[in-house]
Amino acid sequence: MLPLAPFLRALAIVLAVLALPACRSLLPDAHEDTLVEWKTFDDAKAAIDAIEPFKTTRAELAAQGIDPLRNPAITVLSYPDVVQRFSPGAAVLPHQLDPGVLACLKAAKTCTGYAIAMRRIKRDRTGNFWLDSFNFNREVTITGWTFNATVLFVDGLAVFAVYGGQPAMHERQVTRNPLGPLQGWGDALRPR
Repeated sequence: MLPLAPFLRALAIVLAVLALPACRSLLPDAHEDTLVEWKTFDDAKAAIDAIEPFKTTRAELAAQGIDPLRNPAITVLSYPDVVQRFSPGAAVLPHQLDPGVLACLKAAKTCTGYAIAMRRIKRDRTGNFWLDSFNFNREVTITGWTFNATVLFVDGLAVFAVYGGQPAMHERQVTRNPLGPLQGWGDALRPR
């Protein structure tokens, strides 16, 4: 018959080894989203690509969800905002500007716009649970995408639309603290 103490010790070791992979799920994660209808970069791009300068109206865009009253990713641009963004510098002559931008700048106060900025970013803490918990080594994997666009209007008519952004983010941040939980004590103990 086997003595009970060594058996229990072996059982505890086996359970601890089996539980280690589950510890990774205990690491925190975070995400940032702009709460809009577009779920992917391509969805947002397609919405902006569908705008036909000098044909698409502000009302048509509102029906598609491109409306600052319903979409928190949209900021309304006033004429001074548009001038600040698109005013030609010394190297660009006015006739070199896009016809929609030029029409908007000429329209003065009836020129407005939308600045669209959205992001879907997920931060996952990966790596060793114990090293992360005791602040020795923290690994964070960042994935997602960002999107920005500008739409200009003269009165209620869209005259210009352009987009940009980062369609596929994949970054990794590693923070190493050789002293672990003691790393920040120097700053905490410094007299103020």
